[in-house]
Amino acid sequence: MVKVSNITKDYMVGKMVVNALRGVTMEIGSGEFLSIAGPSGSGKTTLLNLIGCLDKSSAGEIFIDNEPVSEKSKKELALLRRKKIGFVFQSFNLIPVLSAFENVSFPLSLLGVNDKELKERTMALLDEVGLGGLENRFPSELSGGQQQRVAIARALIKGPSLVLADEPTANLDSKTGSDILKLMENLNTKHKATFVFSTHDPMVMDFARRLILIHDGRIVDEKTMRRLK
Repeated sequence: MVKVSNITKDYMVGKMVVNALRGVTMEIGSGEFLSIAGPSGSGKTTLLNLIGCLDKSSAGEIFIDNEPVSEKSKKELALLRRKKIGFVFQSFNLIPVLSAFENVSFPLSLLGVNDKELKERTMALLDEVGLGGLENRFPSELSGGQQQRVAIARALIKGPSLVLADEPTANLDSKTGSDILKLMENLNTKHKATFVFSTHDPMVMDFARRLILIHDGRIVDEKTMRRLK
């Protein structure tokens, strides 16, 4: 589903060039449950942002469903993200003045989905992530785990083929983090969406079916995980 071919990404910090990624090549198959793991500053979030078309590489190419993305316009990239990619952020990124229902349904309203279908799809997904009955609560009235469930529902509401999660357990306690990972694992199985995580949390690595290890902007190892599901 995703092919990353010899990607490099450089940033200017003052007068110094920082090599965030140095010739990364990898492939992600449809339906995978994959973690990109490494310490802070290793380049994992940069790689996730490039795969999600939130940033552009300095060199190399990324293909999504065999389409190269480097030459796409901002409008074309926005359309690609809208159609195919869902995002889950460590800080949840919910809109504080919107209810759980409104946060989840917002992407559908941007797509022009009619009110009846919007309500049916949103309520069904809120029930699926364990938030039935909490749809009218605002983010400030929800726990961290509940906010992350809202964020997951929002990421899935469009039916994306690819879900990218940046440090999804970073702001959660270990039990809540484990519950969130089990939820995403079940959603991966049911909805057939590809899940890709960036993380330095061993628990997230353990849940992955494939683990890509990155250090100093380079892939240094790859493991197929054998944890019983």
